[in-house]
Amino acid sequence: MKAIAVKTDESRPQLIDVPVPEPKEGEALLRTLRVGIDGTDHEVIRGNHGGFPEDDGYQILGHEAVAVVEDSNGTALEEGQLVVPTVRRPPAGTETNRYFERGEPDMAPEGHYVERGIVGAHGYMSEFFTSKPEFLVNVPDSFAKFGFLVEPVSNSEKAFEHAYASRSAFTWEPESAVVLGNGPLGLLTLAMLETSTSPFDRNYCLGRRDRPDPTVDIIERLGGTYVDSRDTPVSEIAAVHEPMDFVYEATGYAKHAFETVDALAPNGVGALLGIPSDWEFEVDGGSLHRNLVLENKALFGSVNSNYEQYEAAIDRLKEFPEWFVDEFITGVYSPENAEAAFEDGDGVIKTVVEFDTR
Repeated sequence: MKAIAVKTDESRPQLIDVPVPEPKEGEALLRTLRVGIDGTDHEVIRGNHGGFPEDDGYQILGHEAVAVVEDSNGTALEEGQLVVPTVRRPPAGTETNRYFERGEPDMAPEGHYVERGIVGAHGYMSEFFTSKPEFLVNVPDSFAKFGFLVEPVSNSEKAFEHAYASRSAFTWEPESAVVLGNGPLGLLTLAMLETSTSPFDRNYCLGRRDRPDPTVDIIERLGGTYVDSRDTPVSEIAAVHEPMDFVYEATGYAKHAFETVDALAPNGVGALLGIPSDWEFEVDGGSLHRNLVLENKALFGSVNSNYEQYEAAIDRLKEFPEWFVDEFITGVYSPENAEAAFEDGDGVIKTVVEFDTR
């Protein structure tokens, strides 16, 4: 079967041919429809994040997928059912551990999980893959073209959930939010903030793009305010616009983690999802500490998501405006042209490798 992988000591994705996987007892065979590409895929390709499966000289890429049950193989799944796979699994050679048993694989520390397409396990960017049913989330048939977005949206669902949990000791009534980063995850998160069920009235999105630009167009069409970081850095957002009840960091630019504290309103909370490279720089630790304490601010880090957050993401995606997905997905590529799907450019927002149609 066709698969898109990166090989050991190489730094580019390529089309390879591998056998169709045989589902083990308790597993189903899934036929892949579409797989989205995000920043983590690029980090894996460059060797900056993740790790190859043991004993394999290649890593099949892709962790954002939507697929169809091809062979239920005696499981309770129905053939033809549309599903989205979750990312984390117990480590090789183990069936489960306390994090998976509690339904909290996203909170497992390193060494207690593998991540398909990222760390220690092959991903979904192939014509077929296998999975146990407990790692598959049912989605409506209407999600065939964009169901792969459930995974990134679930990460933001987790961030929102943890933000509210961190403020649960008092009455928190957030009104303003800023998303740091106008990449795919940032735009998805802004769309979530602008849904009818969101409590946030005033939303901003920070980037570094000159107009005309498709990401700026999406930001403003959603109802958000575009903030150019070259004119208004994060540390000045509160003074130029307003202090923010919620800051969502999706750039991976290390200084933003500390500048977030300046952008927050009293009682505000910042969620850090971007993953930076190692970088040493000076921080005014006293001012940072004082600001957090005297204004009851909070910062937390978040990665991955759990099953319930996948299900919440499905409901959230149903609220997105109809035009959003068409504007958001800027390229659909066949496996033979998949290398082009990994190319960046000012007109690129979200690209997809399509293996099959519903």
